[in-house]
This record gives sequence, C-alpha cells and structure tokens, in this order.
Amino acid sequence: MSLKPIQNILLKKLSLILVIFLITSINYGQTTTYNQFWNEIQFNRTINEKWSTELNLGAAYSSTESSSNIFQQNIQRSIRAWGHYYYSPRWKVSSFLAYNYNKDVPEIGQFKSPEIRFALQGIYYIHKTGYTLSTRMRMELRHMRNEDGDYDNVLRYRQQIKYLKPINSKILREGVVYIIASDELFFKSGTKVTGLSFFDRNRLNLGAGYLFSDDIQVELTYANEFLPRDEQNQIVNAASLTVTFNNLFKNLNKKLLHKNEASTEE
Repeated sequence: MSLKPIQNILLKKLSLILVIFLITSINYGQTTTYNQFWNEIQFNRTINEKWSTELNLGAAYSSTESSSNIFQQNIQRSIRAWGHYYYSPRWKVSSFLAYNYNKDVPEIGQFKSPEIRFALQGIYYIHKTGYTLSTRMRMELRHMRNEDGDYDNVLRYRQQIKYLKPINSKILREGVVYIIASDELFFKSGTKVTGLSFFDRNRLNLGAGYLFSDDIQVELTYANEFLPRDEQNQIVNAASLTVTFNNLFKNLNKKLLHKNEASTEE
C-alpha cells in the first residue's frame, strides 16, 4: 500500500485539529490548567493465533485549582477487561467492559460519578521497515452517574493516529527502546454530566518505551489534552506510566513446572 494516501489522510486530520483549536479558542476564552499523573498495569494473555485477552488496572491523580501538587487528589480508579481478535496482520478488532470509579474528576465536577463503560474498537496497522503507523477507531458507551444521582448514557467516538519507531533495532524485541507519538480526537453526545459540546477533547501523546523482555515492557509518556467545556476550557498536562506483562501467569506456571521437574529428577 502506497504511503501517499496515508500522508494525505494525516494531513487532513492535522488540518481538522488546527481548525477545531481555532474555533474553540474563539468561542471559549477562559482556561483552567491541571497537572495529572496516570498509571496503568496491563496483563495480556494469548489464547491462540487469533484471540487474546487483556486486563487493565489503572489510577489517576490530579492537581486542583488551589494546589499544583500532581498527586493532590486520586480522581479515578479503574478496571477494564478486553477481548482481542486478530482478523489479519493489518486489522485487530477489540471490545472491552470497564468500571471506573470517578471522584472529583475536573472535567466532570466535584462529586462521585461511578461509570460502567463498554466499547468496540478497530485498529488498522501499516507495518514498515523501522516503524509502524496505525489508526484506531473506538466507539464507547458510558453509563455515568450525574450530580443529581441519576445516570446518563454518553456515546463517545475516538479517532487516533499513532506512530511507533524502535531506536536501537528495526523490530521490537528484548532490550529495545522505542518512541511513540499519537494524536486523538474525541467526539461525544451532549449530557448533563459531561457537558453539551459535541467536540470532547484532543489528546496528544509523546513518549518512549522499553522492552525488558518479550513479556515485560514499560512506557512513559507525556499527554496534553485540550477540553472545551460549557463554562470554560480545560488543559491537562499528564505524565503517564504503563507497565505491560504478557502471559505473566502462564510463564510463571512454566517456570514453577520446570523447577518441580528438576527437583524430581534430582
């Protein structure tokens, strides 16, 4: 597949982002900035060549309007279960069910807002020598409690473009450092709990990762979010740490089995 059509798509998406920024900056003058820390542990397990599962455990911390401390408040805890289907080398289709315990999340408000989230997702990969380009499409249904204690249903669509490049190798393997850059647009239905604006946010991610082995990797990124809201805009600067374990319990069982076998032979 030629890269020219992809480059044209990227150019159009970047132009759209600039237009959205221009429109929102005109319509909304006042902006509040928050500094946050996001962390997530991911457990992946391969079932066969076509299927895999994933479990995510996450937490988020934030500064407040009165304190610049990045860990001032624990604003969210989450658990998310995935199912992945590898349709082809270029396409991966996924779905997840998640529970988010939201508390004092700046974009929602200073109240508890438990949330059940369901999503369908597709990722298209373009693998080239030395780098990978991908585009992710995700539709989310968010069932969230509002300030009055009632539950709202929010539909949100997310479109991401991501670039990944290994630094000290042409492929991802043990001991390799890689860089990542992505940009994502969010669009949502209007509700009381998340506001009435159709454009939800833009999220830019820049960072790097390291593979300790084929089964353990760490990513550290900087995220910048721009959120237009009814009363005022919000900007979030976040440090994000993600630790991923592939087939952790399966590998531990293998090691324990080998140790038991060696002990028996002795």
